Amino acid sequence: MASPSLMDTLFQRSLDDIIKGLRHQQTGESPFISKVVEEIRREIKSTDLHTKSIALQKLTYLNSIHFVDMSWAAFHAIECISSPNFSHKKIGYLAISLSFNESTSVILLITNQLRKDLKSNNEFEVSLALDCLSRIGTADLCRDLTPEVFTLMTSSKVFVRKKAIGVILRVFGKYPDAVRVCFKRLVECLDGTDSQIVSAVIGVFCELASKDPRSYLPLAPEFYRILVDSRNNWVLIKVLKIFSKLAPLEPRLAKRVVEPICEHMRRTGAKSLMFECIRTVVTSFTDFESAVKLAVAKIRDFLVDDDSNLKYLGLHALSIIAPKHLWAVLENKEVVIKSLSDDDPNVKLESLRLVVAMVSESNVVEICRVLVNYSLKADPEFCNEILGSILSKCSQNVYEIIVDFDWYVSLLEEMSRIPHCQKGEEIENQLIDIGMRVKDVRPELVRVGRSLLIDPALLGNSFLCRILCAAAWVCGEYVEFSRNPVELVEALLQPRTSLLPPSIRTVYIQSAFKILIFCLHSYLLQKENIGNDVASEVLGLKSQGECIGNSALVTGKAPACQEQDEGFTPRDPNKSYEDLSIINDGDGQTSALLEKGFTHESVINLLNLIEVALGPLSGSYDVELQERAQNVLGFVDLIKQEIPNHLVSKRASKIVDLVHDAFNEELGPVSVNAQEKVPIPDGLMLKENLSDLEAICGNVQLPSTISFSLGSPFGESVVASVSIPQSKEESETSSESTSLLAEHRKRHGLYYLPSDNKESLSNDYPPANDPKSSDNTNDDAQDLVKLTGQSLLTKKRTSHAKPRPVVVKLDEGVVAPIIAKKPDTNDDLLSDAVRDILLVVEKPDLGNPSSRRSKHRSHGKDKSRKSPDKKKSDEIGDHGDKGKQKSRHRHSKHKSKQRAEGPLNVVAQTPVIPDFLL
Repeated sequence: MASPSLMDTLFQRSLDDIIKGLRHQQTGESPFISKVVEEIRREIKSTDLHTKSIALQKLTYLNSIHFVDMSWAAFHAIECISSPNFSHKKIGYLAISLSFNESTSVILLITNQLRKDLKSNNEFEVSLALDCLSRIGTADLCRDLTPEVFTLMTSSKVFVRKKAIGVILRVFGKYPDAVRVCFKRLVECLDGTDSQIVSAVIGVFCELASKDPRSYLPLAPEFYRILVDSRNNWVLIKVLKIFSKLAPLEPRLAKRVVEPICEHMRRTGAKSLMFECIRTVVTSFTDFESAVKLAVAKIRDFLVDDDSNLKYLGLHALSIIAPKHLWAVLENKEVVIKSLSDDDPNVKLESLRLVVAMVSESNVVEICRVLVNYSLKADPEFCNEILGSILSKCSQNVYEIIVDFDWYVSLLEEMSRIPHCQKGEEIENQLIDIGMRVKDVRPELVRVGRSLLIDPALLGNSFLCRILCAAAWVCGEYVEFSRNPVELVEALLQPRTSLLPPSIRTVYIQSAFKILIFCLHSYLLQKENIGNDVASEVLGLKSQGECIGNSALVTGKAPACQEQDEGFTPRDPNKSYEDLSIINDGDGQTSALLEKGFTHESVINLLNLIEVALGPLSGSYDVELQERAQNVLGFVDLIKQEIPNHLVSKRASKIVDLVHDAFNEELGPVSVNAQEKVPIPDGLMLKENLSDLEAICGNVQLPSTISFSLGSPFGESVVASVSIPQSKEESETSSESTSLLAEHRKRHGLYYLPSDNKESLSNDYPPANDPKSSDNTNDDAQDLVKLTGQSLLTKKRTSHAKPRPVVVKLDEGVVAPIIAKKPDTNDDLLSDAVRDILLVVEKPDLGNPSSRRSKHRSHGKDKSRKSPDKKKSDEIGDHGDKGKQKSRHRHSKHKSKQRAEGPLNVVAQTPVIPDFLL
């Protein structure tokens, strides 16, 4: 066996050779890596530990850099750590730290080797074992090695003690019962004089307090002493983090701690400590006015600094304090606004958050104007950040800060025309949502939708597809507010709509169909009105005053009872808009087209227009487009047959009335809790899973199927399954069927799951809204700051020209159920164990705090006289005999169970902070 090992050693490539070989590869690294891995698999089986360790070192490098799997070498790594050679041991521990996890099958085999290295006289071997335990420690490893870690916490070597204290965090997390053994000694380390030890202990408590700060309130005196006496900035930063968690839990503690924190702010010159003091004040001490004012003054120093990092920290601190003290942001509004033009993207984002935080009902128009101006000059990424912030803020709490919805809808139109806008989905959702919630804004919505639809240049912008979809839906749903419905049909069916995705074109066709129904219904009512003497009975106009206008449709004038309403008349779900004279265009004027009424020629021309535009789509490869086009064409053909020579048949009138009534149904927003309000039918048994399905259908042979999803543009999907019996002949033609399926997917890609591949459509039209044509985007930052400074001044609410319209809200005060994250069981066990230990420790030793330390020192002297064989039992003896310890542990569990079953004693269970601090 010696000669193969010798040959492997002589011709084995080192790690440097592997790295050089990877750098010189011209055709690719994969073949070379595969070859090296094969060499490693052969070399790692060698009995020579040097050869094995070099192979493991190379495998570890490939795993770290090129993600090569090394789980198969787990046992070989354990062999390396058992070597007496430190270099071999180091390579083995590195491999274990990087590749082992709780599911590694051989992880329990390293327990004895870790225990042996933790007891080693070589501090570097102890350090390797501690570092490995901190990375891969499982519940079993932490339980078995807790006595060794406990012993190392009092090591004479600072290097080892510091690492042992750091490992405690992992041990407590995996094995909470270790608190009963090690927590007392961990607290005693807070009294140490070595800054490295204190720093390590404070770091551990900082992490523990971040999970459950209430358990560590009894240690507030120790933390307060360190806050006052320590001169180590990093220790002070950790202590401040602890007090930021403890102060909200105990008001008396906050009063005591706030002054030392302010003293550190006045005295220190370290920016890191200064910022931590500021963050502690603005997060946990906002009720102390003097401390907040001092923190805001120090934030100002950060904001005016030339360093972008410090400026970012100042803006971040302002964003934390803004919800409770907005005046701090208003005092620094000039710097905040100028930061929107900063070169650092992080600074710009923080300043944007602060500007949005200043938005209120009184200044929303001015600030949105400033932000839109900045978005016109910004890069695409920051432009969309600005637009997203505007959309999010304005829609907050169901458009709470919006008073003039006509202005906001026009703002949405302006935002959608910005060249870099990529917020099509958000704008689409808000246009539809506002239309359903705010009835008074529907005329303006139709005007905005018409403006977007008639512009053919917008159809080539892929980011505007969703907005155009909303515009089409709005114009079709609220067509009664349109000045010229025929113009909308022409815009919806123009040839350039072929640039749109099929899902958007289906909405266009549906909206054109709605407008056609509206026009036909108006025409038929007009014809019916001329043929009847009593028009009000046919139209169904029943007002409170029984006002009758016999010739309202003919003359285009409203009845006398409706002439009093000067504003818009939104569609009421209980009232039919059959009287065309009450239709307004958005400026309070009646549509000229509808005043004249529809003629037979105009209706025939409209039908011909739809027939010509949708004819080619009846043979479309897209199933949804084809079906919608054929449905509309069939309806058009039916209507043309029923209205020949200026005559209207009863059948045509009935068909149009039925479809019009279906489309005239009012649509409203859906409550988030709507599904919960649906009663469960009687006899329906709902279970958490379908475990009984197998028992019910056990004897049913289900045929193998191929399922595909048919998705509609409205988010619904229909799953169709085609039964395909398996046979030998079909298995032979699987490749052919696969190619046919691929061809079908290529042709009807809309009805499959969406993929990342998108077809690029040609666009010969110039882009809409060329930035060069905008003259108002050349304003410099000073003018924008001046404008914003005037708009941000606190002022009384101005009287608006018209009151805020009614916004439909559902489920007032009811929010969607939020599933809270279930706390970790280990965290609960750890918190309970810490509370028990602190309650036991604080009560008997509060009068004489030095007794614990003197007892600990006496035990340490006795340990030094014992033989090495008895060290382990004596270390555990510091807290009592091991058997007694287990019995006490079981007894304490029994007592805690009895306390839980008995009446709750709040005074006994609440940690008390000693009065000498308060």
